[in-house]
Amino acid sequence: MTMTALITHPDCARHEMGRHHPECPQRLSAIHDHLIAQGLDPYLVPYEAPLVTREALERVHDPAYLDELWASAPLTGLVHLDPDTAMNPDTLVAAQRAAGAGVLAVDLVLGGEVGNAFCLVRPPGHHAGRARAMGFCFFNNIAVAAAHALAHHGLERVTIVDWDVHHGNGTEEIFRDDPRVQMVSIFQHPFYPYSGTENPPPHMVNVPLPARSGSDEFRQVVTDLWLPAIRAHQPQLLLISAGFDSHLEDDMGSLALREGDYAWATHELVRLLREITGGAAPIVSMLEGGYVMSSLARSAGAHIRALIEA
Repeated sequence: MTMTALITHPDCARHEMGRHHPECPQRLSAIHDHLIAQGLDPYLVPYEAPLVTREALERVHDPAYLDELWASAPLTGLVHLDPDTAMNPDTLVAAQRAAGAGVLAVDLVLGGEVGNAFCLVRPPGHHAGRARAMGFCFFNNIAVAAAHALAHHGLERVTIVDWDVHHGNGTEEIFRDDPRVQMVSIFQHPFYPYSGTENPPPHMVNVPLPARSGSDEFRQVVTDLWLPAIRAHQPQLLLISAGFDSHLEDDMGSLALREGDYAWATHELVRLLREITGGAAPIVSMLEGGYVMSSLARSAGAHIRALIEA
């Protein structure tokens, strides 16, 4: 068993974007309740997500964008930044907790306090660009974590794995010109945000999949493309944008992965990382998408169990 941190905060459930919005607070409770029901809770080390610092945000976001975001925060009601992405009075604090969770997770894993970590947080982050909120995302949580690992811990090579049904366009934008940060991903194509296929740089291994692609296609991508690319990059830390809307039952997209696929991929990534590092498998995983409560909970649970078993 590996010491696995579970990083979350009640503030993350206070962000809401409307009564029927799919990115809802119940996503967190569905996963947490499932972890308890499956008997995984005793194997997790709980931590409260701190507020991210301005310094950490400015490593990946334009200061003018951050100023604009703070100025847009409402005292009451909702303010829409795009048709899908809105702020309520609690959004900024929730977003700061979500990004702060990734920073803490990197510190815990690289400091040897835990073997790996899962950040049970929202709002998600991988669509947030350097100067733009979109797709339910405000701060790019995984990018903040990666940049912190480079700047604060002096790492030279980091890999980001993204298995969300939607391409992590914000993450690609932020690290497009930084070969220290490799990104390997699958995503449904053509599909929102209609990116990821036009001349990605060599350190971006983007693999578009047609609708209805399932376990066989995903596992072939991992085996034939992801693992060789990661082995060549030799990362000192692996970060996962863990979006579970690529599941068969999730109606936000049309891929057909199952919870066993996330567990299998997690085990494969752990095995490879141990090979690269000679023992340790420092992994930080952060929740991205996943909008059908039952499949979200089962998928996240299978992934977290695999981290515990690492």
